[in-house]
Formats: sequence, structure tokens, C-alpha cells
Amino acid sequence: MLVLGIESSCDETAAAVVDGSRPAGERILSNIVFSQWESVRKYGGVVPEVAARAHVEKIDQVVDRALDEAGVPIDALDGIAATAGPGLIGGVIVGVSYAKALAMGADKPFMALNHLEGHALTPRLVASIEFPFLLLLVSGGHCQTLLVEGVGKYRRLGTTIDDAIGEAFDKTAKLMELGQPGGPAVEALAAQGDPRAVPLPVPFKGRPGLDFSFSGLKTAVRRAVQGDAGYSPEDIAASFQRVAFESLIDRTRRAAEAVALAVDTPLQALVVAGGVAANRALSRQLTSLGEELGLPVVVPPAALCTDNGAMMAWAGVERLRAGNAEDQLAFAPRPRWPLDPDAPKSTGAGAAKA
Repeated sequence: MLVLGIESSCDETAAAVVDGSRPAGERILSNIVFSQWESVRKYGGVVPEVAARAHVEKIDQVVDRALDEAGVPIDALDGIAATAGPGLIGGVIVGVSYAKALAMGADKPFMALNHLEGHALTPRLVASIEFPFLLLLVSGGHCQTLLVEGVGKYRRLGTTIDDAIGEAFDKTAKLMELGQPGGPAVEALAAQGDPRAVPLPVPFKGRPGLDFSFSGLKTAVRRAVQGDAGYSPEDIAASFQRVAFESLIDRTRRAAEAVALAVDTPLQALVVAGGVAANRALSRQLTSLGEELGLPVVVPPAALCTDNGAMMAWAGVERLRAGNAEDQLAFAPRPRWPLDPDAPKSTGAGAAKA
């Protein structure tokens, strides 16, 4: 069960080979990522046109290296999977077009996969987790809780009504002139500050429903940075991180409680995925929440939290195993592609019904 996975939805050009026949911990044969950090720093964020050109320049090298490092010829693959959305459409088109060409040339099935599905299934790549499980998906573009009931079966419980948590980290870093990417910069600075020194609101804590919101917190951080109270950058970063995660924990707890009341099969685990999952402080708090709820907590290694090819290759393996991997050469890339197409735009208070 060998699958090549390609990821190009944002500013990482990535490819990996995963062997689904191996036990957890031994499945990744290669995982190559070319990151556009210098470009992101130079422009203060991802520029879609620049990112797409970089994907064009690097994708063949990244894929060749992934195959070489894995020691797997294309003929030995059982399938080729690529992120087909959501994401920056220029980059998505590059990855999908390249993967389709490889698949046609090698006469292998092509799997057009949802980027969020790659994140959702990553915990099963590294640990033995049964369905259903509760997923907290936290990244620069997404902040959701989802009930994962099986491969291709995702029920969104809560989502952000404005900004994603990763975007809030990036904007906070920009306000404080910490550079990009913002998440690691804020985390490093927060480790040196007092998390209760700056009075910031905890978004949506205790509010009915399961949705998230971070725009108000961003405004409060801007006032703290630009005001005359004299707060240190370390204390602002630490206080921002504390209240942001306090909100995440509150909403995730409520989601777990809502699922327990609404479904017959008990949750098997609490898992977290997406770039923000690499934050160690969040991992510690989620571990404590899991103990409180009586659920094992799975946080993938940091390299698998950010965008990578292994997560897409593994999603391809899961699709093959489930018998849901028909050839999708006619699939058109999508800039927007909800993992739960039946979910309302905002779940609001009704989300408590799961």
C-alpha cells in the first residue's frame, strides 16, 4: 500500500511516500518539504503569485527527492494523491497538474484530496486510533472542531465566525514586529512573559454554541501594543497566547460534551491537527483536557502538524483501504472545499445539538 502524496496549497511544496502496510511510526518512507520562509519574511506574508511560481520551480525536485529517499520507483506505487483544495488556487493547480501527469504516465490512480482531510487523518498515521474521534483543527486558515466518524465522514461541530487562530497569531506577530511565521515567534516570546500581566478578553468563553472568534482578541492586542500602559512585548505575547488557548480549550470541551449527548458510539480520542498544533503550550493544555474528559490525546509530531506531503499520502492510503479511491483525473482544483459540505456557514448556538 504505497502512495505518493503531494501538497502545494499554500507556501510549502511538499511530497512524501507512505507505506500503509507498516505499523504506526514506521509508515513514512520519505517526507520532503520546501518552505518559502524567506519569501514570507520578505513580503510579510504569503503572496499567492510568488508562491505559485515557487511551486512550479520546485515541485519536480521535491517529488524526485521523495521517491529517491523512499527507494520507491513510480511503478511500485499503488496511487498518487494530491491536495486539490482548499487553498491558494495557483499553488493547488500546480500540485494537481503535476500529480495528474505522473499518474497518467505511470498508469496509476490519481486521488484528488481535501487538504483538511489530510490534517484530519494524520493522527491515524502516527498512532492506533479508532473512529469516532474529536478533532480540533487549528491552522492559519482554519479553526474547527469536527466529529470524525470514518474516512470521508466528517461532521463539523464548530467553526470560527471570523479569523482563524493561526491568523490571529500571525497578526499579533505583525503588530509586534516579530516577523513571520508568526506562530513560532509569538510562542518563543510568550515563554519569557507573564501570561496574566495584560487584561485581555477570552473569546466566547462560556457562550452557548461551539463556534470560535478571534477578531476581538486581535483588536485588544492592538490596543495593548499601541497604548501607553507600558506592557512589555513578552507579557503581551504570553497573555495573548493564554487567552487564545483558554478559548480553544473551552470550545473543545463543549464540543466533546455535545458529542457525548448526541451520538451512541463514545469518542475514542481527542486529537489536534494543523500548524498551531505544533505549539507546545497548547499540547500541554489539551493533554490536561483529555485527562479531564477521560480521552487519550494525540498530537502529531510538529513536522506533521504543518503542511506536508505525508499527510496527503496517508489520506490516500486511507481512501484506498476504504475502497473510496476511484481515479479522479477529471477533478478540478477548488479554492474552497468544506470538509463537511452539509454544515451551515456558522454553527452558532445550534451546534450544541451536534
